[in-house]
Amino acid sequence: MGLGGLACWLAAMAQPQPGALSQLSAGFQQLSRRVHASVVRVSTVGYRQLEPEESEEPGVAARQQSSGSGVVIDPDGLIVTNAHVVVGAQRVQVMLPPRPGEARARSRSVRAEVVGLDLETDVALLRVGEKGLPALEMADSDHVEQGQLVFAFGSPMGLDNSVTMGVVSSPARQLRPDDPMIYIQTDAPINPGNSGGPLVDTEGRVVGINTMILSQSGGNEGIGFAVPSNVVANVVEQLRRTGRVVRGDIGATVQTITPTLAEGWKLPRDSGVVVADVEPERQADAAGLRVGDVILTLNGRELEDARQFNVSLFRPAVGETMMLEVLRGTKKLKLAVQVAERHDEASTYAELASREENLIPELGIFAVDLTPALREQLAPARSESGGVLVAARHADSAVLEEGFRAGDLIYAVNRMPVRNVAELRAFLKKQKSGAALAFQVERGGKLRFVAIEVP
Repeated sequence: MGLGGLACWLAAMAQPQPGALSQLSAGFQQLSRRVHASVVRVSTVGYRQLEPEESEEPGVAARQQSSGSGVVIDPDGLIVTNAHVVVGAQRVQVMLPPRPGEARARSRSVRAEVVGLDLETDVALLRVGEKGLPALEMADSDHVEQGQLVFAFGSPMGLDNSVTMGVVSSPARQLRPDDPMIYIQTDAPINPGNSGGPLVDTEGRVVGINTMILSQSGGNEGIGFAVPSNVVANVVEQLRRTGRVVRGDIGATVQTITPTLAEGWKLPRDSGVVVADVEPERQADAAGLRVGDVILTLNGRELEDARQFNVSLFRPAVGETMMLEVLRGTKKLKLAVQVAERHDEASTYAELASREENLIPELGIFAVDLTPALREQLAPARSESGGVLVAARHADSAVLEEGFRAGDLIYAVNRMPVRNVAELRAFLKKQKSGAALAFQVERGGKLRFVAIEVP
């Protein structure tokens, strides 16, 4: 039943007619049957990086089992879920619902491949080796409105095939000021395990992917959030094409102007967007952008706050030119700024870390080869001839107190150059328990030695 049908029912309730409630219930039942055929449960076994409250040191990983939900978006086996459900997973299993129309049909568990994930939007794309799956259509989340009726599907607390109902509390909610990421807020009950499941409209179209709740008790308190479908569609397209998400950057930081900021910094206006930082020798610097410039328009579009500016950087292709109109004092200027790829080392480490094949148990770390492609994503390294990146440390490591840190670059051990993980593994296999190992590493741009004994 669409919104039009619901409106007719509400009008009919003003003049009650026999069977009106039954018709509404039947519409909801039909919607649930259709959507549930596309909703899956996702189970993972692997490693995750510990939260700040669990470990004082960043980049520490521990083994875990977790579960969430997902939704089929392509009949050829593509499934969307949350990145936090599958990050660090060694094995991903998807429980598919019974095939429609089959006698004595049962749910079936299949292995899934992680095509790619994006931590910033908390979206991941999976692929299973099955064809002809019932897929849900993506709605245009720009048309979602406050008060709109929505349904949250998934497997909360491991309870398969669950649905809850509510309304859109806000169609574009920011959790932090100037955060480029926006969410659909809903009061439809969302609980642990709902993560990755679809939030759908009354036509059964996906308006968002359930991702988190705000709660003081740990349970549902009517404040749930979903990633808008338009954001999901953009991320999925990039993950499908390249396995990663590329975002733009111009080497500048902007903030929303407040009256207090305008008065204290002597800005020419008390609202809009101001440039807070311009990184030397980056694109914004080369274009002539300066700290204190007020950005009036971006590609002809007026800007009201920093979120609009940051969101705009999600979309342009690397190498594209953006036109900025800025106010510097009383003078208006037009600047052409080229978009570069944004690099995020923390996300890079998290995506590389916690995979079983990267675990080096003798050192209690997860390590990856420092390839040319990875080197481009990190700060300039002191060595240009290979090396190994420490992506994370294992929480159960015997050398946890005095070993490596996430982000360390290993160049040598006992004066022997380490060009890749295979060479490091081969060297460690030859060492006896108690043997002394002296590693040369780069940490924060500075070389140092890390000395440990083989456990």
